[in-house]
Amino acid sequence: EEDFEIIDKKQLPDAAELRNEEKAKPEEGRWSAPILSLARKASENLALGYGSALKSASLVGLVSKAGSSDSPAKTSTRCHTMEERANLMNMMKLSIKILIQSALSLGRTLDSDFPPLQQFFVVLEHCLKHGLKVKKTFIGQNKSFFGPLELVEKLCPEASDIATSVKNLPELKTAVGRGRAWLYLALMQKKLADYLKVLLDHKHLLSEFYEPDALMMEEEGAVIVGLLVGLNVIDANLCLKGEDLDSQVGVIDFSLYLKETQDSDGKQDGGITAVLDQKHYVEELNRHLSCTVADLQNKIDCLEKTNSKLQEELAAATDRIGSLQEEQQQLKQQNELIRERSEKSVEVTKEDTKVELDTYKQSRQGLDEMYSDVWKQLKEEKKIRLELEKELELQIGMKTEMEIAMKLLEKDTHEKQDTLVALRQQLEEVKAINLQMFHKSQNAESSLQQKTEAISSFEGKTNEMMSSMKQMEERLQQAEKARQAAEERCNKMKQELAGKLDLCRQQMAQLDSKCSTLEKELKSEKEQRQTLQKELHQEKDATALLKTELQQMEGLKKELRKLQDEKQQLKKVREEQEQALQEMGLHLSQSKLKMEDIKEVNKALKGHTWLKDDEATHCKQCRKEFSISRRKHHCRNCGDIFCSTCSSNELALPSYPKPVRVCDNCHTLLLQQCSSNSS
Repeated sequence: EEDFEIIDKKQLPDAAELRNEEKAKPEEGRWSAPILSLARKASENLALGYGSALKSASLVGLVSKAGSSDSPAKTSTRCHTMEERANLMNMMKLSIKILIQSALSLGRTLDSDFPPLQQFFVVLEHCLKHGLKVKKTFIGQNKSFFGPLELVEKLCPEASDIATSVKNLPELKTAVGRGRAWLYLALMQKKLADYLKVLLDHKHLLSEFYEPDALMMEEEGAVIVGLLVGLNVIDANLCLKGEDLDSQVGVIDFSLYLKETQDSDGKQDGGITAVLDQKHYVEELNRHLSCTVADLQNKIDCLEKTNSKLQEELAAATDRIGSLQEEQQQLKQQNELIRERSEKSVEVTKEDTKVELDTYKQSRQGLDEMYSDVWKQLKEEKKIRLELEKELELQIGMKTEMEIAMKLLEKDTHEKQDTLVALRQQLEEVKAINLQMFHKSQNAESSLQQKTEAISSFEGKTNEMMSSMKQMEERLQQAEKARQAAEERCNKMKQELAGKLDLCRQQMAQLDSKCSTLEKELKSEKEQRQTLQKELHQEKDATALLKTELQQMEGLKKELRKLQDEKQQLKKVREEQEQALQEMGLHLSQSKLKMEDIKEVNKALKGHTWLKDDEATHCKQCRKEFSISRRKHHCRNCGDIFCSTCSSNELALPSYPKPVRVCDNCHTLLLQQCSSNSS
């Protein structure tokens, strides 16, 4: 009840009260009113435990009294640890309360020489050391609280800066000094409560360092972490260089807590508290803004990366456009040259015809025929020029398509290689899991065999014990029968020999001695029976334990079956993945073959150039001169000019959908390539 304050609806201020308070205060300080009220309530809650802490400390012995000479009563270890936890928690409350009050009264940043801050670190160190397990090493026994603090770096990546700075300090040589430096840095960052809360959330990791009844493993640890949140109001500037943190002695000074404290609420300046609250609020805003700035920076980095990629793609596209424009200009220049030549040839032919018309009017018919031939040649040349333009456009389109196809194939190959690598890794993981499952199944089978053998041996022992019990019961019955017979004989002898007292007394004495011996035997047999019954109970308990173990073994068998089913499923998955890998390999091989074909076509396109009609006057193969009867023909593969006899073959090329004219050499080479690809 002292640790947590339950706020009822009655305790909450009404809307009218809040409005009155807002009217009484200036507009600039309105936002700090709820923070001030929360701080005052926290100080009042801390003041409630002030007197109880001093009383408990004086009772147990934390506060030294001069007149205490009586020895304390011996109590159990559990009660002792509970009292220790309560005392440490109360001392922690006092130290935090006095530290906050003194810091608010000073109104400045605290340094390492401030006494309440030193005492706070001493009490916190005692709390962290409570219930620590002793670890044995080669040097000796080690008991330090720096071990659990190192876990914070793994659980909270924000604490990595503290860990690295502590490890880089050359002055610290012991684990205690490193732990104290870690606490100093966490307090300066105002994240001490957050880091300790992360530790308390993972108590299964703390159990390696602390006993089960330690302060950090119980509810008191959560209460202390809640109290440490109030220290975020304090600003501390602690210099670690030059301080000997290894050899400091952590002794609690109770003189700070035994002084009479007056109410600091009346003496505190309203302006200082308002400034501190404003500063705290601004720091909170800065934290949120820093988080948002980090997120925006990450988004900006991603956008810059995408922008750079787009710029690279733009540059590549502009380069392609420039190259295509250059090719277009070259083609235009060629077209203009062809037009000029054709116009010149037309003019020459016109002049020739005029001269021939003037000189040879008589041979007008022949001239008309020649004129018609010339016009036919002109038309053919125009048709050829149009065909050349169309072929050039087709080649340009084919080049762009080939480049796009090349890039797409390269992307496909890279993606398939990545998928191959990922599938191989998955295969290796599946193999490792199969090996582990096989080892587990072998271990489970061996443990099953051992436990079945132990059960059979225990059953044999129980049978032997039951047989011995039956024999002992038969002996008991025989002894009781003998006793009954002896008693009957005694009665008969008393009736028959009533007069003979001496003989009877002697016989009675003998009978008494026999009875005593029989009673002793009976007692011994009863004791043996009791021991046998105890052994029976023990064996029954053992059989019950064995039955529970048998049930566990049945559960293990079920788990084994499940694991075997999982193993079969994983085998199926592995086989499917292997089939997928094989299919991917086939696809890759096919794509590689397509790539090789495309590369060969590109090489063929790049290696050969289209010869112009004016450059060739003879056939390249038979070396015969071209004339009106022997026309010029281009090979669509190499681009050279041949006669009709040397280029009579036709083949389907990758750049042409239909069969096209090809020279004899290209025809033989292309046939050889087709035969090698098909084989």
